[in-house]
Amino acid sequence: MVATDTSAEGADLARFGYQPVLHRKLGRFASFAAGFSFVSILTTIFQFFGLGYSFGGAAFFWTWPLVFLGQLLVALNFAELAARYPISGAIYQWARRIGGELVGWFAGWMMIIAQIVTAAAAAIALQVVLPAIWDGFQLIGTDTALTSSDGAMNAVLLGSILLAFTTTINVIGIDLMSRINSIGVTIEIVGVAAVIALFFTSAERGPAVVLQTDQAAPGPYWAAFLVSGLMAAYVMVGFNSAGELSEETVNPRQVAPRTILSALTVSALGGGLILLGALMAAPSLTDGALATEGLGYVITAKLGTLPGKIVLACVACAITVCTLAIQTAGSRLMFSMARDGKLPFAKQLATVHPRYGTPVLPAVVIGVLGIGLLVLNLGNAAIFATLASVCIVTIYLAYAMVTTPLLVRRIQGTTGFRTTDDDGTPLFSLGRWGLPINIGAVAWGLGMAVNLAWPRPEIYTPAGGGWWMLWAAPLFVLVTVVVGIAVYRAVTPRPVTGTDPVPQPA
Repeated sequence: MVATDTSAEGADLARFGYQPVLHRKLGRFASFAAGFSFVSILTTIFQFFGLGYSFGGAAFFWTWPLVFLGQLLVALNFAELAARYPISGAIYQWARRIGGELVGWFAGWMMIIAQIVTAAAAAIALQVVLPAIWDGFQLIGTDTALTSSDGAMNAVLLGSILLAFTTTINVIGIDLMSRINSIGVTIEIVGVAAVIALFFTSAERGPAVVLQTDQAAPGPYWAAFLVSGLMAAYVMVGFNSAGELSEETVNPRQVAPRTILSALTVSALGGGLILLGALMAAPSLTDGALATEGLGYVITAKLGTLPGKIVLACVACAITVCTLAIQTAGSRLMFSMARDGKLPFAKQLATVHPRYGTPVLPAVVIGVLGIGLLVLNLGNAAIFATLASVCIVTIYLAYAMVTTPLLVRRIQGTTGFRTTDDDGTPLFSLGRWGLPINIGAVAWGLGMAVNLAWPRPEIYTPAGGGWWMLWAAPLFVLVTVVVGIAVYRAVTPRPVTGTDPVPQPA
């Protein structure tokens, strides 16, 4: 028999129409770790530094604070919603309760698809670091570069092994997942601090380097700057994960809003210092190595073999917990939608294991589909850039499906947000700043979705390819929507007669 949550938080959840069946064991640091590990600056900056520099030169640094400010607008809205709707599957639940069933379903659907693709994209990042630590990790061929056939195939193998591992952890329970995630995040934070210290103590030039544009791609600098901003846009997503785990968090109305904001802010601060330090410490800005080898070039140049491998091991830990956090958030979202009968095989997907207290099947489905996605792309040297691009576009659109109906509610004056918790504690609120912040969040999200999806040959077909590769992001979104329409019709009986918990006031 499943142990139920009889705490005050459990009673709070019951008011939304749900039986508390997940194990509520996450404290503030574990909640923060869920968001921080999804962003995972060590993982993503290590992967994408070269992309940003190759287009924008050293001045691409300024895309980082710009993207942070844009994502902060989104995060502030999410924090306000997290305080009012402390429910698993946050993106779906928030969109549903402020925008209606249809909007909520498509927000959840797009986020699930994005998280499956994101988990696969994060997992193959092991190829960037493991063969550099020990050549025995290059199990297929000899060329370790992700853009080579050998490297792409080996990345698929390593990524599949990692997804099998994270699936097992997610099945066993939130306790083990939380411990591994918290340890991994601690290692990542230590690694970030060590890398920053290394760069700033061995600088070759001053901070004015961030004003240099001489190594930017040919053409108008504004165009190169827009492309280089994709690096930061790829990194600063997933901070909403604290909201996805609300039903497993102690005092989520107070904790989740703070950890959503702190996960984004700490990531932005640490990432910004890494970028600045790397540009100051790089042996050369003009030999092409920063664009092709990225952050690894600077680390290798500044560290001997053993210290360098220790840093790379920290990156490998970050990749592992990043994949784990993405899969955990995705499984809770899938569980939340299935609990409302909104997915095929809903009963099975909404079943919580009586011993582990986890929705087992959603974790398995995400792991299997992620591995399948990698196998489907076996031998495709462009797999990394393509997967990264399409999943981030989909995440930005899912975010917009929350912020846009929220803006409509604000304009209508019908948010109905409560201002205090049950014990009278004030809840996070944007107050009179809510409307302008929300307007900025919507404009930012939609603008970045267009920028990310724009069919640029240098992003989607750098080595040549068919038109379908060039238009991969818009086509992926279109297919996601078309398939989503079919699935939505299949799982939505007509007429609906009270099968859904009625959205309750916040």
